[in-house]
Amino acid sequence: MINPAYLPFILAGGVIIFLVIFFHYVPFFLWLSAKVSGVKISLIQLFLMRIRNVPPYVIVPAMIEAHKAGLSNITRDDLEAHYMAGGHVEKVVHALVSASKANIELSFKMATSIDLAGRDVFEAVQMSVNPKVIDTPPVTAVAKDGIQLIAKARVTVRANIRQLVGGAGEDTVLARVGEGIVSSIGSSENHKSVLENPDSISKLVLRKGLDAGTAFEILSIDIADIDIGRNIGASLQIDQANADKNIAQAKAEERRAMAVALEQEMKAKAEEARANVIQAEAEVPKAMAEAFRSGNLGIMDYYRMKNIQADTDMRSSIARPDSHPAGHEPIGK
Repeated sequence: MINPAYLPFILAGGVIIFLVIFFHYVPFFLWLSAKVSGVKISLIQLFLMRIRNVPPYVIVPAMIEAHKAGLSNITRDDLEAHYMAGGHVEKVVHALVSASKANIELSFKMATSIDLAGRDVFEAVQMSVNPKVIDTPPVTAVAKDGIQLIAKARVTVRANIRQLVGGAGEDTVLARVGEGIVSSIGSSENHKSVLENPDSISKLVLRKGLDAGTAFEILSIDIADIDIGRNIGASLQIDQANADKNIAQAKAEERRAMAVALEQEMKAKAEEARANVIQAEAEVPKAMAEAFRSGNLGIMDYYRMKNIQADTDMRSSIARPDSHPAGHEPIGK
């Protein structure tokens, strides 16, 4: 039996526990705030949100904000479905309210699609109202006269709401602008014309429609700075001259090597001929001895041959001045 003296405490404890559980699953004060703001939602719906693991403190403030902004087409079921799909309910509602105040056409379906695509839809709406300035990295290009120019540009863009889903980002815009600057400078006759009229680059690049297929709309392209780099044309000519010189030297070295090889070949042939002559001269005494033995050559024939040989040697020595001994100059010198 329960002591009657403790019964009031037990009842009070039970009431407290009941109230804690009730206010946990049924956010009464949040419901009261919605009622005061004119948003129609019941305690049962708030309780069912808890059961579905949807935080009422996210859905109800969004509904109040949309109702106060006059966005009557946003329902509780839409917000719950977007939350359970992994979206950001607060950012979507903020974006819809900002777009409505700025007279930008943005439906709830498009806003949720942009949000689920991973883009910040509220930031996109803000960028659509307030354009963003993007600084390009230094772009290097060469004019037709061979002078290198280094240009920096500032691109003013605003978000294109219709192209946010599936459109290219800032990197694509910067790459296209850089390509346009290179093309514009490369088509210039000389670097002086570019320095005198840098706005010609901006006009040419803008006419190319570089924002096609991107999530942005290019409003303007302003050339912030142009610096003169190296003389690429002169450097290329110097490199070509050095290459031609090296080729000529290589060909000359090849011809020299062929001449040396031919000279060595001729020397080898001369040595071979000399060796053949020596070998042939060595056979002469043998032939003469054989002629003596066979009777084909007599002693008088041999003496006549020696006289002829001595006469030939004398005539040869007279014909060569350097062959005379000292003190015996040739006649007529």
